[in-house]
Amino acid sequence: PMTESFKLSYYNEYKSYLSFIMGRMHTPGKGISQSALPYKRNVPTWQKLTSEEIKETIYKLSKKGLTPSQIGVILRDSHGVAQVKAITGTKILRILKAKGLSSKIPEDLYHLIKKAVAIRKHLEKNRQDKDSKYRLILVESRIHKLARYYKTKTVLPPNWKYESATASALVA
Repeated sequence: PMTESFKLSYYNEYKSYLSFIMGRMHTPGKGISQSALPYKRNVPTWQKLTSEEIKETIYKLSKKGLTPSQIGVILRDSHGVAQVKAITGTKILRILKAKGLSSKIPEDLYHLIKKAVAIRKHLEKNRQDKDSKYRLILVESRIHKLARYYKTKTVLPPNWKYESATASALVA
């Protein structure tokens, strides 16, 4: 049986832990849900594929036009590879960059641009949709913020700029 003071101190600790969690950009949520990786970081005993076989599979899937996260899902579901980093020692994106197969635009930025293009296409047909206009503004502000971050990390060139007129060419 827990004492009342222990319950209260535990609750206050948890509450203070939650107060430092960064909120979402355009929603009120402060969700802390996430997947938990296994504690052991060595290769599982049941793993049959070697590091080189996995790298070859990654190259093959990348040449088909799949993104690093899609490659990870296929490796997990079809090939039984829980964590690529545990077996190869490097992440999927770094393996692709070393081979020169990574995309020019980071995956998260690509999907935001794709979403903005879809909203613009919707707005061409439905000009009075005020909510979509507002959501487009929010998505584009996320694109600008992410692009600014990637420029500081030299992932994007310093002269890269998001323009709605040429955005559909980026995601085509």
